[in-house]
Amino acid sequence: MPLAMVLANRSSPAVIGLAALAFLAGRLIEDRSAAVRQILAPLSNPLAGAALAFLAWSVVSFAWSPFPATSLRVAGEFLPTLAAAYLLCCLAPGRIPAFAPRLGAASIALAGLLIAIDLASDLALERALGHRAAAFVHNRPALTLDLVAGPLALVLWRQRARGLAAATLIFTALGVLRSISGAAQLGLIAGLAMFAAARLLPRRAGIGLAGLGLGLAVALAPVEGDLLTHLMPEAAHERLVQSSSRARVAIARSFGAAVAADPWRGAGYGTSARFAETPVAQALVPEMRVLLGVGHPHNSFLQVWVELGLPGAFLAALTLMLMLARIARLYQPDRAAALGLVACAVAIAFVEHNGWAAWWTAGLGAAITWMRAVPGAGAVLTPERDGSA
Repeated sequence: MPLAMVLANRSSPAVIGLAALAFLAGRLIEDRSAAVRQILAPLSNPLAGAALAFLAWSVVSFAWSPFPATSLRVAGEFLPTLAAAYLLCCLAPGRIPAFAPRLGAASIALAGLLIAIDLASDLALERALGHRAAAFVHNRPALTLDLVAGPLALVLWRQRARGLAAATLIFTALGVLRSISGAAQLGLIAGLAMFAAARLLPRRAGIGLAGLGLGLAVALAPVEGDLLTHLMPEAAHERLVQSSSRARVAIARSFGAAVAADPWRGAGYGTSARFAETPVAQALVPEMRVLLGVGHPHNSFLQVWVELGLPGAFLAALTLMLMLARIARLYQPDRAAALGLVACAVAIAFVEHNGWAAWWTAGLGAAITWMRAVPGAGAVLTPERDGSA
C-alpha cells in the first residue's frame, strides 16, 4: 500500500478492497461457517456496540441533512472502505504468508526513498508519470507510511528480523521528514513519543496518558481555533508558514462558531463538503462564514462535532475509550506499539484531512491488520497476571 500510494496517491482503497476480497474468498472456500463466525464474533462486544451506534447516528443524521445527496456520496466513499478494512482485520491475521512482512518492509523502504528522491529532483517521478507536479502529492503517501510502519516493524521484530524492523522505521522517517506534510511529521513524533512513554511508564499511567490525550482531542475540538488564536505566538506561525497555520486556525474558529450555534445534533453527516451553504452557517456573522467553504474543518474531531453534534462526539469518545480498555489488556511491546499507532493517528486527525476520506480509512485498516497479525497478539493480561498494574 505505501508504494502504491507513492505511484497513485488515492490507490489505498483499491488495495485494501482487493486484499479483503482475496481473504474473504479464501476463507469462504476453506470453511464458510467458520468464516462467518470470524466476521460476526467481534460485533458482540461493547466496543463494537459503541462503534455501530456511532455509525447508526451518522445514518440517522441524513434525516436533517440539507444535502442528502452529498451525505450519501460521502457515505458511499467511506462505508465500503470501512467494510473492506473490517473484513481484512478479521480474516487476514493468522493467514498472512511468512514472507509478506519482509515484502512489506521492502515496499516501505522503496516508498520512503522515492518520496525523498522525487522531492529532491523537483518531482521528476511525478512528471514522468504525468501527475500534477506539486510537492503536496506526497503528503498522503507520507501519512500512510506513518500508520503502517510501526505495526509492521513490530511484526518483523517478533519474527526476529530486527534489522528489517529498524530499516522500516528509518525509511519511513526519511519519507515523512523529507515530505512537506507537517501533519505526517507531527504524527511520527507523537507516535514515537507515545511508544516510548508506554514502554517506560507503568501500564495504568501509559493508558491514562493516552486516555487524557484522546479525551482532550474530542473535548477541545470545538474551541481549538479560539485557544490557538490566544496561545499560539506569531513566531510559531512564521515557522509553520508552509503548513498554512494561520488559515488553519481561522478555519477552526469558523467551524467552532458553527458548533456553538448548533451543538446538539450537528448539520448532518458529510455536510462539511458544502458547509458554507448550511442553515447554521448562514446564521453566523459574515466574517465567520468566509472559510466554511474549504471542504472540511481540517480536524476530524471537530468534523464530528460539526456534522453529528454532541451525540456523535459522545459516541466517538466512548468508542475511543473502550478501544483503550482493549489495548490495556495487551502484553508489551504490543501495547506500546498499539498506543503509538493511536497517538500517531490522533495527532494527524487533529490537524489534517476529511475524517471520512477512503484513503485514510484504508491506511488505518492496514495498520490495524498488521497489529493483529503480530505473533501472540491475541494474548491479553488479566488483573492477577499483570505485574505492572
